[in-house]
Amino acid sequence: MGDTLTERKERWARKQAGKEKSPVRSHDRLPPGQHLTNGFPVLDLGVQPVVKLPDWRLEIRGLVENPVTLSWEEFHALMPFEDVSDFHCVTTWSKYDCRWSGVAFFTLVDLVRPRPEARFVYFTSYDGYSTNTALENCLDDDVLVATQFDGKPITKDHGGPARVIIPKLYAWKGAKFVRTVEFLAEDKPGFWEVRGYSNTADPWTDDRFA
Repeated sequence: MGDTLTERKERWARKQAGKEKSPVRSHDRLPPGQHLTNGFPVLDLGVQPVVKLPDWRLEIRGLVENPVTLSWEEFHALMPFEDVSDFHCVTTWSKYDCRWSGVAFFTLVDLVRPRPEARFVYFTSYDGYSTNTALENCLDDDVLVATQFDGKPITKDHGGPARVIIPKLYAWKGAKFVRTVEFLAEDKPGFWEVRGYSNTADPWTDDRFA
């Protein structure tokens, strides 16, 4: 990866302290082929699982020194994080200035301590969904597991009670209804990736399909 983990964490800490803003991915805020929407369309697999908070768990496993399974209360005992970012859906719409709150991915990394050979992350969800990305994409200062949108709990139709947000990739890489986070040495395609969607999903290169 371009920066070391330590450098990325230091930049995130400066951002948390209000001393630095996120690096600009592109001076053209709207990626090619996208149009701006003021609404928030709902896209999923057609299944919106009902996950009661006392039953919710987030399992973080794989190539880590300290695998954990967090209850809702344990997850919310971690350091809170809030970020404003843009949201780009592969179906050509984008939404600006989305305010998400939850727990930063860096906080989860500190908790589980990925091993040096971990290079990819594989997410699974309560609705059977899965998706994958390179670990370096998650080690950015705007990536989080979110439980609130605009100061309110994320609704079931938008992936509540918790969903992954990776703003610099197309939104299908951010699993709704997230259930597990697995650190891997080798890449493992997810639900849409095995159906012809891009593995890298970079909105600014119009990287939609394999």
